[in-house]
Amino acid sequence: MPMNVTPVPALGERINHIRLLTARIVNEEILPFERLLTGRADQGSGPSAEEVRQRLRVRVTEAGLWAPHLPPEYGGAGLSFLEHAYMNEILAYSPIAARFFGVVAPNSGNQQILLRYGTAEQKRRWLVPLTEGRLESGFSMTEPEVAGSDPRAIRTTARREGDFWVINGHKWFTSNGKRADFLIVMCRTEDAGGPSERNGRMTQIIVPTDTPGVKIVRGIEVWGRESDHCEILYEDVRVPVENQLGGVGSGHEAAQVRLGAGRVYHCMNAVGHMWRAFDLMVERTTLREVHGGLLETRQFVQGFIADSYIDIQAARLMTIACAEKMDAGGDARTEISAIKVFVPAAFERVVDRAIQVWGAAGVSGDLPFWAMAQGARTLRLADGPDEVHRILIAKNVLAGAHAGQGWNFG
Repeated sequence: MPMNVTPVPALGERINHIRLLTARIVNEEILPFERLLTGRADQGSGPSAEEVRQRLRVRVTEAGLWAPHLPPEYGGAGLSFLEHAYMNEILAYSPIAARFFGVVAPNSGNQQILLRYGTAEQKRRWLVPLTEGRLESGFSMTEPEVAGSDPRAIRTTARREGDFWVINGHKWFTSNGKRADFLIVMCRTEDAGGPSERNGRMTQIIVPTDTPGVKIVRGIEVWGRESDHCEILYEDVRVPVENQLGGVGSGHEAAQVRLGAGRVYHCMNAVGHMWRAFDLMVERTTLREVHGGLLETRQFVQGFIADSYIDIQAARLMTIACAEKMDAGGDARTEISAIKVFVPAAFERVVDRAIQVWGAAGVSGDLPFWAMAQGARTLRLADGPDEVHRILIAKNVLAGAHAGQGWNFG
């Protein structure tokens, strides 16, 4: 079933154009070939997977939608934050679409860090080939010995020795670790000239994966399958000082910039996934007969449809409101935490109902629900667990109350 996208009257002409053009490419060039592109179907008499990929790349490039998060001078489409957020809900209708538009984590997040904090030479050496697909990258922050929800507790150190940083530490869940040509590593810098507070000691450093002392221990199993989220040891890894991103102590700020936007994008992705799950569920109810009637005539199933509609609308509108506030330069910390708690939970509920309606087929590899269900549950941990975000919401609300102000929901 193609995605049903029409212009939104409240949006400007450019955003509507981006949404409609993206939907057209997804509907015409990706949905009919999903199983072929993921290796789950034989080529048959049609085009090969490589031919479809090449055709897709040409069409996306000609449409001006390649790498929407990057400016044109670095090979991107130059979309604004809000335009990119609206585009994401369309891309996520297919679980594989984003990669064909040049939006692949962690490369996309690393590209934005390089764009904002990188020197001209760093952009030439790392950003340009990353955008062109000649290099792969990874993001190395989380550690097994400390809580990932508190990046200030990081133990990996970078010690200054002349013109080099010497890095020692133990990371895991380093995304894209197996394929990465370089990693952006969050370190606690031991530098007498840098800021002394906990956040201020954090610095991000570019580390090529072929540097002596970088030891990729394993790809960690996720949901029972080996992944490219790697456990890595850094043992006296020496990299030039010019590999440092931004100033000494700018690492925590860079991580928050990345994570804030990333949380909105993840939530809009979740909306797109829910949209697909909803369409598939509704389609099933109109076709499947059980005990003498179609599923759509059963009140239990009608309740599933209504509840999923409510979940998707609430998740979508909350996320859009948050994105609009961020785009306007407002303080959206509370809104970011709210969507990070609500949207993955809604995503879980919507996918679970779709699985139930499809029955045994819902947990098979013939449908995308298995990946959606795992992704939804993982998202409740990624980029900060639910509990931390609930604490942040309460702190922000209570701060206003102690200042004599009620919360402004407008």
